[in-house]
Amino acid sequence: MITDRTLASSEDMHRHLVDELNLALRRVGMYGKLDMSMWFLIGHLLVLEQRFEVWEEQRDRWRQRGLWSSTGIEGAFASYFPSEHSLGASSVYAEFARAEGWLKADRVLDAQTYAVLRDEAGPWAGHDRSWADVTAAFGPPSIQIGGNNPRYGKTLGYLTDDLAQPMVAFHLWNGTDPGLQDRPSHEEPLLLAVRCGDGDFADSLTFTPQGRDRRSGAQ
Repeated sequence: MITDRTLASSEDMHRHLVDELNLALRRVGMYGKLDMSMWFLIGHLLVLEQRFEVWEEQRDRWRQRGLWSSTGIEGAFASYFPSEHSLGASSVYAEFARAEGWLKADRVLDAQTYAVLRDEAGPWAGHDRSWADVTAAFGPPSIQIGGNNPRYGKTLGYLTDDLAQPMVAFHLWNGTDPGLQDRPSHEEPLLLAVRCGDGDFADSLTFTPQGRDRRSGAQ
């Protein structure tokens, strides 16, 4: 039996948990149910930072915005999206991680690029779009939630270094239409909605025509 162990420092543990959180945000499901895995990782980070009360305060803010339900953030997304709710919910956790200084973005937009994207994203979503359309129009995301396999949905989030500016999130879906059994309906994910803003959840969503049709099915 090994009795002599050297424990990692609190700084090393903090770095490890931040790395794990960034992985869990992108590879949804790798750590089990999203809300549970987020609570585990965020809870431990806040214990290390001696700020445990932040979690309850954040849940209250989400609840006031319509982003927190009896089944967590995923439950809030279920009212607007037909499936793949954990991908959208992960983007909300990513926003929180960003505000706390934990998120490691793959790309940070400069102020002008971000302003153009934010102004154009809503009107641009007035037409049906695909995954390739989003990246062709706005470039690679700051965070891609979900892998590169086109058989599955994903959420693309775009950020600037100004924490006062919210994430612009593109919610893409590739579920199964009736009659197709378990086969995804499309060659690549379709854009259902763009989400941006720190107010009421419903008001932050701009649906594509495809998204409006799918939304009626979700409700």
